[in-house]
Amino acid sequence: MVDKEIGKLLIIDDDEDVLLAAKMLLKKYAHEVIIEKNPKKIPFLLNDGEYDVILLDMNFSKDITSGKEGFYWLNQILEKDPNAVVILITAFGDVEMAVKALKDGATDFVLKPWQNEKLIATISTASKLKNSYKEVDQLKQTRKVLQEESNQRFKEIIGESPSMKNVYNIIDKVAGTDANVLILGENGTGKELVARALHQKSIRKENVFINVDMGAITETLFESELFGHKKGSFTDAKEDRAGRFEVANGGSLFLDEIGNLNLPLQSKLLTALQRREVIRIGSNKPIPIDIRLICATNMPIYDMVNDNTFRQDLLYRINTVEIHLPALRERMEDIKALSEHFVDMYCRKYRKASKSINASTLKKFEKYKWPGNIRELQHAIERAVIMSDKNTLMSEDFFFLSQSGDVSDEQRNESLDLDEVEKSTIRKAITKHNGNISKAAKELGLTRASLYRRLEKHGL
Repeated sequence: MVDKEIGKLLIIDDDEDVLLAAKMLLKKYAHEVIIEKNPKKIPFLLNDGEYDVILLDMNFSKDITSGKEGFYWLNQILEKDPNAVVILITAFGDVEMAVKALKDGATDFVLKPWQNEKLIATISTASKLKNSYKEVDQLKQTRKVLQEESNQRFKEIIGESPSMKNVYNIIDKVAGTDANVLILGENGTGKELVARALHQKSIRKENVFINVDMGAITETLFESELFGHKKGSFTDAKEDRAGRFEVANGGSLFLDEIGNLNLPLQSKLLTALQRREVIRIGSNKPIPIDIRLICATNMPIYDMVNDNTFRQDLLYRINTVEIHLPALRERMEDIKALSEHFVDMYCRKYRKASKSINASTLKKFEKYKWPGNIRELQHAIERAVIMSDKNTLMSEDFFFLSQSGDVSDEQRNESLDLDEVEKSTIRKAITKHNGNISKAAKELGLTRASLYRRLEKHGL
């Protein structure tokens, strides 16, 4: 079966035999082929829909050799849709007419009688061009939306507590510079949102923002992912590939969970930052990089420097300015605004009637420690919005409140569900150590990586 790469095709010619022959040939390659012998119906056809490619005869009955009618209708089509992809066809083509057609906005020019293979190839190429126009339009619309969002101060960052106002103040001061920024904070505090706010308010906002989760990149793929590789440089290198540094060139590069890198990888990263260039695997050619670097970690990075598990010179390189994001338990005055934001967001997402959280439940929210921070609050509200049929969300709609409310520790520990016991134990350890993942992991007898996996598993 032929793969139909061409979308919707419109063919306009006053010769019915030509129309039928073209339709029989091209319906194998296009999803839809529409034929029309009367060019005066072109405005109505364009109003009815958008076409990936338009095949337009240059000569109709009134004037069979000059191509004037074809040029007239070409101009009419392009006036209606400047991105229309039009291929002009004629039995009396010459070089001058072809050049004029292209200058007037035609995509290509074919002669009758055509060669089937050549016609199919021409239309296929034109269809790809139309797809590229659509992609460009979509990118323009996306950029417009992003620009509008960036003009709204910290649109996605919710909170007016003193600690958050301090964060906003630092963002305002540093965003317009190219200073490297290190964002410190526990899991779920919104480090990526801050990184994006820095980018959206920077001089690089028209360029890309590339997010790299350093904790998810294996040691063997580190160089390939960040610096790129040449085809054939290793077994799975089937083509040249640009690394994240190259892709982010001219924009911002966000290295999340940078504290997860081991010392050898830290050294490779430091070298790239110092030289401001990268070298793809399998190549000796340095590639200059121009990025704004933003890093984040939830680890006690200064303790790691003292323990010789994080390079001090790399820390100096990445933390020209530091932003400390407070844990949710340190900004309880923002609980109400955050909760209302997430309720509204998930009611819209899941097409639910508008809901609210009753006052007593919000009071309980303010007494809860939130070891998973904003992410825990967000997930809890999402679940409640999905599961509740009521217009007001109550305490019983939130599973964690029933665990942490009036039930004693002894009663909770009577559960024989291993997952619940593990979840409760992890929550206690994190609360005991005020969100310090390293200390909690040590007390639990786990590595940091193992604890992260369990936090993700339990949605903490």
